Amino acid sequence: MQPLDRQALAPRVIQGLRKTLSDATCALHFSNPLELIVATILSAQCTDERVNQVTSALFRNYRSAADYASVPQARLEDEIRPTGFFRQKATAIRSMAQMLVDKFGSSVPATMNDLIQLPGVARKTANVVLGTAFGIPSGIVVDTHVRRLSYRFGLTDESDPDKIERDLMAVIPRDDWIWFGHALIWHGRRVCTARAPSCEACFACAYCPRRGVGEPSRRSARRPQE
Repeated sequence: MQPLDRQALAPRVIQGLRKTLSDATCALHFSNPLELIVATILSAQCTDERVNQVTSALFRNYRSAADYASVPQARLEDEIRPTGFFRQKATAIRSMAQMLVDKFGSSVPATMNDLIQLPGVARKTANVVLGTAFGIPSGIVVDTHVRRLSYRFGLTDESDPDKIERDLMAVIPRDDWIWFGHALIWHGRRVCTARAPSCEACFACAYCPRRGVGEPSRRSARRPQE
């Protein structure tokens, strides 16, 4: 079967995801933008389930940016230890919170340019916060699942997250950007897994080129991602 070009492929992928994941949203638990930005920093190289376990207690103890900025490094490290990379994450959270206090009146800003100034916040985290907390479609979240599925489906040839995002934004309608990223993440967890994907159970079974299936991971060495 001749592979579909991206312009033809994207609507079919959207339609397939809509059938089972029309209500897909962020799996991280939060009640305000500050909680979401902290949870997203903690989610690097950690499951959302583990992050939610940690933040259920963390969010009771820390209610403001000033709370995070003033907590001793060692204490925060101990509280977030189960998420992994706890030293780097504690440093990022404290520094991020201090900048919120110093530069943004202790509030999480609602623009990409402001968010990516914060320590520990790159475009992926900023997209999560803008889309999920503020409802602003600034781009498409590209995590390990979105990266893998975008390549498998043939929506990108790139491995760099920023380039993958640009490819996706070119073929996915802006109104779908927020939902699409979350839907791909859920599909990647449930069906199109990194190892032994359930291709026969996938809506795209008939036309997916299955690029990379059975091949070594295209990801670089393990490191926290923002």
